[in-house]
Amino acid sequence: MIILQLHPDDNVALAIRELPAGHVIHTADRSLSILQTIPAGHKLAVRAIGRGELALKYGQPIGRATSDISAGEHAHVHNIESLRGRGDLKTDPSGFGNPKGLGRRSSGDPSNLQPPTSNFPWPEPGRRQSPIRHWSGYRRKDGRVGVRNHVLVLSTVQCANAVVDRIGRALPQVIALSHAWGCSQIGDDLAQTRRVLEEFAAHPNVAAALLIGLGCETMPTVEMGEQLAAAGVLTRRLTIQELGGSRRTCEAGLSVAKELLQEVSAARREPIPLSELIVGLECGGSDAWSGVTANPAVGVASDLIVAAGGTVILSETPEFIGAEHLFAPAPDGRAGRAIDPEVGRQIVAAVQRREADAYRMGVDLRGAQPTPGNIAGGLTTIEEKSLGAIEKGGASPVMQFLPYAHRPTRRGLVVMDTPGNDAESVTGMVAGGAQVVVFTTGRGSPLGCPIAPVIKVASNSAMFRSMAGDLDLDAGAVIEQGESLADVGRRIFDQIIAAANGQQTAAETWGSNEFAINVIGPRM
Repeated sequence: MIILQLHPDDNVALAIRELPAGHVIHTADRSLSILQTIPAGHKLAVRAIGRGELALKYGQPIGRATSDISAGEHAHVHNIESLRGRGDLKTDPSGFGNPKGLGRRSSGDPSNLQPPTSNFPWPEPGRRQSPIRHWSGYRRKDGRVGVRNHVLVLSTVQCANAVVDRIGRALPQVIALSHAWGCSQIGDDLAQTRRVLEEFAAHPNVAAALLIGLGCETMPTVEMGEQLAAAGVLTRRLTIQELGGSRRTCEAGLSVAKELLQEVSAARREPIPLSELIVGLECGGSDAWSGVTANPAVGVASDLIVAAGGTVILSETPEFIGAEHLFAPAPDGRAGRAIDPEVGRQIVAAVQRREADAYRMGVDLRGAQPTPGNIAGGLTTIEEKSLGAIEKGGASPVMQFLPYAHRPTRRGLVVMDTPGNDAESVTGMVAGGAQVVVFTTGRGSPLGCPIAPVIKVASNSAMFRSMAGDLDLDAGAVIEQGESLADVGRRIFDQIIAAANGQQTAAETWGSNEFAINVIGPRM
């Protein structure tokens, strides 16, 4: 196999390896001459595509040709453009996804298209039975279960960061978490920051929390500590101004943290049903193989968790743009991929709000999606990236749509409204209760989380070999070794259970602990 055509209707295919100009590919029904060098993972036209014609991958539109593209020609950003997020235009000439309904509708309107089918060996949708029914975790007072037994030293305001960081350096057994917020925020932003901080302090992966504030910040540190303690969280609180400065607070903080470490050391793991596991899904530094290997393999693992009664969180709303029609209710009112029409409408509305931001700001969404690294890896448009990204959710129905950093109230596959920024998205899912995160990458990303293990899945074997210290699994074996997506998905599932049982991930071993809270509006 030299090229990979994912759907019989596709007019583009992926180069499995670099194809030099002049190379001739012979198939059962034709010969295709390569007109220019095609990098591995990039697309080539398998038939002539006229200017203005839709480019199709996964049987879905991923953009429109900006010039005539000959069969065998490189198909990428120089001759295909996205149809979405063109706030730099007075009207959206494509009519795709225009939140104001400007412009004309195209005959390629994705709302008229059906979910993709493929001649590539995707795992069959439907019922998948998990071979494992239990894992081993720490039962907390609120009934939730953690996969780690951390003591968290948490800054409630950026002014306390230096103290928190010093405690972390002096006592590496604790998780020292500092951040940029906690003051000069108002309204929804202040409420969201508080919710994220409280959810991290009360997270089941955290056995005890020490809050450190300044004393004059907007964030109500004292009230937070009291509420967490009232909810049964083992919590202590220190305030720099009350204790007479940073040095004294650091000394007191070290003493308290040591006491908390001693107190939580008695906790023991116990058998836990798989139904009490929540797994967050993320992709970052994607390439053209992400939607072919790593993401659909994660989808297999997701379905195994859901089949056992567990919960999976699919995130990154901006990376649904161009694929949201697959979640939308059918014209006759029946639910699509969502469990009911209302959940589908919520997902579509959230995507439209994200895209409307580009129109309101007068910017071209393509300046950020796909990213330069995505483009270098072979992704051309946000539609192409989105169609591959949603593969992480497997074939399970979407049970619920969640605001940022909110806990699921239903089990199964749920969608959380997070930004595409990896650190902000992972932070939101962990604040929502995810005990483990699975993160696919095609370009290589070492990102982790302070309190939750992040499992890194490489989409291609070459990158896995070059960044082996940052990655846990190689889904590129689907292409390089012919391993089935079902088998790679099972390996990912096994890695999730191993991480839940205490096995360290590459991100934990290296110490990757990125933390960022999504910003909603203005700061004062």
